Formats: sequence, structure tokens, C-alpha cells
Amino acid sequence: MFGASNKALLTIPFAAGILLGLTGCGSADIALPSAEPLTSYRLATYRASDAGDGSPRPAIVVGGTILDLAAADALFASETSAPPFGFPADLIGVIAGGDRASGRLNQLANHFEGREDGFRFRIEPHRLTAPLLYPAHLLAAAANYRSHAAEMDVEQEVDPDRDAPYLFAKSPRSGIIGPGEPYRMPPGRDRIDWEGELGVVIGKTALRVPLQEALDHVFGYTIVFDVSDRGGRHRENPMLPGPDWFSGKSGDRAAPMGPYVTPAAFLPDPQALRLTTRIDDRVVQDDTTANMIYSVAHLVAYSSQIMTLHPGDVIATGTPDGVGSAREPPEFLSPGQTVHIEIEGIGTLSTPIEADGES
Repeated sequence: MFGASNKALLTIPFAAGILLGLTGCGSADIALPSAEPLTSYRLATYRASDAGDGSPRPAIVVGGTILDLAAADALFASETSAPPFGFPADLIGVIAGGDRASGRLNQLANHFEGREDGFRFRIEPHRLTAPLLYPAHLLAAAANYRSHAAEMDVEQEVDPDRDAPYLFAKSPRSGIIGPGEPYRMPPGRDRIDWEGELGVVIGKTALRVPLQEALDHVFGYTIVFDVSDRGGRHRENPMLPGPDWFSGKSGDRAAPMGPYVTPAAFLPDPQALRLTTRIDDRVVQDDTTANMIYSVAHLVAYSSQIMTLHPGDVIATGTPDGVGSAREPPEFLSPGQTVHIEIEGIGTLSTPIEADGES
């Protein structure tokens, strides 16, 4: 997406004695790369096999290569004589580092572009976890595509500049699981539905942010599977009748997320992304974020009027039409199936479906 023609700002002597080596790199001089976002990259989190407890660590994804972030930064410092950055040990901490951290991430991507062979700290995709472990808040928008509102028989005639969106919360700690991790259907709950969604990752603290400044508070984007239990649980208290959003949306493992976070610099228009959901090989949702009722900016601005949003917080922006409960006859997920949600510029999130109790 971005080239490397303008990377070199300064040439400095190549540092000898690289410890975290890349084979075949023996240039006499190394260019200190630009801190501008010239080379696209994504961020991830993985479980480190060299740590006894499999502790999660942040990673940077350049091209098709996933690199341990701390090791990549150490090699960068060795090759350029730049001081080590000292990234935090979790991706939320990296995001909270603001413009300074983003500048160094840009430098790493610009520096390592095209150098995909020989890294001793390269990460295999099967070791990825959810990228954000765990945000303070995970919010989600209901009926935010007109097509989905129509199929669910929900009022669509709203004005996003006048009317408030409908938001609810999902549990980050209990709900978020990573790519390839199974969603386990609870006993007796056989009406589990799919909803593929764009997730907005907050980059800096936001409180009462005006609409025109909302996107300035976005770090990037990920994928969220809003697992929905359509099993018909209703509150029995006659004072508060109606559907129980807590049981329908906040079940254990009901927020698969990932596999990557793509910085906003590489997805400058979040309202122009194609979203596709497949059950095994069958496409069940296919739409673009252009058809949202409330844009990303609207959702961030509105949320920040109610609560403080923190770096790493996520807002799932709603799902397009094609959910199982709206089909004739209704369809729901079964053990043995796999849900694949793809959003251009981010990747594909795959979630196997299992019955509770399966290993």
C-alpha cells in the first residue's frame, strides 16, 4: 500500500555485532528510516513459547512476517545506533504510548519492509492471541446497519446527527478470545447467532469529544465477532420486561477478536471497508461499512459523552444483514462449524464452534 522511496532521512554507520540477527545483512551503512507511516503494518499479541507461563507479548506484522516487537526494536537499535525504545509488554500499553510510540512503529515497518527471511524472532500465526488483553471497555452498537435493522424489524428512520445510537457492553475479560480459539455453546443454548463487526480501537483518552475530532482519538481497527444468544431469555421481573441483553450478549467467550489491529493511518476511511462473514465455506454476510447508520466518528463521539474512553478500548460497530435469526427458516450455529469474518485491510478472524465441555 505504501512505498519506501522516501524512507531515508539520515545515514549513520552500521552497528557491528548484531545479536538478534537477520542473515545476509552486511551493508556498510544503514539508513535511519522515516517516522512517517510509509509502510503499512499491523499489530498483534502472541503467547511466547520461551516464557514458562506462555505470557503474551506484542508483535508487529510487516508484510507477511510477524515479529516480536521488543526483539525487532532491539535489532533496529543495533542496526541504526538509535536508542532502544522500551516498548511496554502489552499492546494496550504500546497504544497508550501515543504519537511517540507510533513514530517508532512506523520506523520499524519502514526499516524491515521486504526483509522477510532469516529473523530468529519470527512468530507463527497459530501462536496469536486476541490482540488486546484486556481493554477497560468493550462496547457494541445494536442495529447499526439499515439492512440489519430491517431484517430484525427495527425502526430505521433515525437521524445520526440528532438521535442517539443504541449501545451495550460486553465483558472484556470473560468475553474476549483470540483467533482460532473456540466459542463453546453453553448447555441447552442452541440458538447461537453470528454477527461480524468492525472494531474501533481507541488511541487516546476521550471524554466529551466533538464529532469533528472523534477520529483523532482512534488508534486503529480490528475484527469482533459479536456472538449472540437468541435463546429467548427474558427478565422475569414484571417491572423490567423485555429481552435480556446481558444474557444474550455477554456470555463467556462471546467476543472473539483479532487477529490484528491495523493503525488508522492505513485505513483512512473506516466507512469504506468490505466485511464478509462465512460459515465454513458459505458466505452469510457481505456488505461495506459505508452502510452504517452511525459512523465510526458518531459512535466514538457519542460514547465519550457518556463515559471516558481509554487507550485500547474497543467499540464494535454493529453488523450488516444476513444473521441467522432473521432467515426463513431461522439458522443457528452448530458444533463443528467455523465462523470466518474478514474485513479488508485487517485480516480474517476464524472461530470454531464447539459444544461446552469439548477440549
